[in-house]
Amino acid sequence: MFESFALPLAAVDFRAVLLVGGIAVAAFLGLVIVAAALRYGSLWLQAYMCGADVSLMSLIGMSFRQVKPGMIVTAKVMGRQAGLNIDRQQGMSTARLEAHFLAGGDVTRVLQAIIAAHRAGIDLDFDRAAAVDLAGRDVLDAVRTSVSPKVIDCPEPQRSGRTTLSAVAKNGIELRIHVRVTVRTNLQQLIGGATEETIIARVGQGIVSAIGSAATHMEVLSMPDRISKGVLDRGLDANTAFEIVSIDIADIDVGENIGARLQTDQAEADMRMAQARAEVRRADAVACQQEMKARVAQSRAALVLAEAEIPSAIATAVRAGRFHAPRVAARQPHQAAHEKPCPARRQGEHVA
Repeated sequence: MFESFALPLAAVDFRAVLLVGGIAVAAFLGLVIVAAALRYGSLWLQAYMCGADVSLMSLIGMSFRQVKPGMIVTAKVMGRQAGLNIDRQQGMSTARLEAHFLAGGDVTRVLQAIIAAHRAGIDLDFDRAAAVDLAGRDVLDAVRTSVSPKVIDCPEPQRSGRTTLSAVAKNGIELRIHVRVTVRTNLQQLIGGATEETIIARVGQGIVSAIGSAATHMEVLSMPDRISKGVLDRGLDANTAFEIVSIDIADIDVGENIGARLQTDQAEADMRMAQARAEVRRADAVACQQEMKARVAQSRAALVLAEAEIPSAIATAVRAGRFHAPRVAARQPHQAAHEKPCPARRQGEHVA
């Protein structure tokens, strides 16, 4: 009897537990929905009213993925109002915007650049704009430069500290030139293309080469546009992120006579070299003179030694009997008649 009474009671208790649990779950879900509505309701309503195609679950998931929901919704609204493709499959979907943000990109600036390019009739899709932004380039500034070309000073005083380029014509006259280069961004080569520093260096090199090939500085002063056009025709913007629109010579001044100064310096150098060679020859002559004096002194010493040996040699020859007096030549018959007879011979004496 007790068991038959306990079974309905257990069933009633289990049903009560399920009912309480269901109410608790429903209350929790209601609290979650109310909290989500309080936090994301305004954003979702803004996206829904603008047709930005952002669901409430996507907004809740952005918080867990540490993505700023307000920025994504603003970007989607901007794209929708600008007439861009924000389709979930092929356009700028919420997932693609979140991926770009998580990669470290600036979603708002990318959307502004795409809208500016769309208004100007420039072909710039989201993938290329995102790649340019992730590469560290300012994609919005690139679009603005492509629409409105900017002017670059060559050389730039802020970077090089100089205001003019120095070039020398064939006649040796220096020309100081300030050049302004008008460029616009080449969006097709923006990724991997050279920057403004390369453009400035190439233009400066081209100007210096063109002036250096001129026969006289008067040719440059009379037709400066020929120099700028010649430099522009060389294709200096190859493999760069810019396209050169024009190269204009803003200022040109005549400097020093570099050729005359170089010739003067060369003459002084030649004179110093000639003096050095003459000094070497003089030193060689002095050394040779001293050597000859030493040889003369050596020869005199040898002569004195030889003269000192003469008496000894004579004495040795006399003792050895090898020294004889020279014989007197025989007298001729005609000489005897004229000579007087010697008294010693008349008396029969022998003269030794």
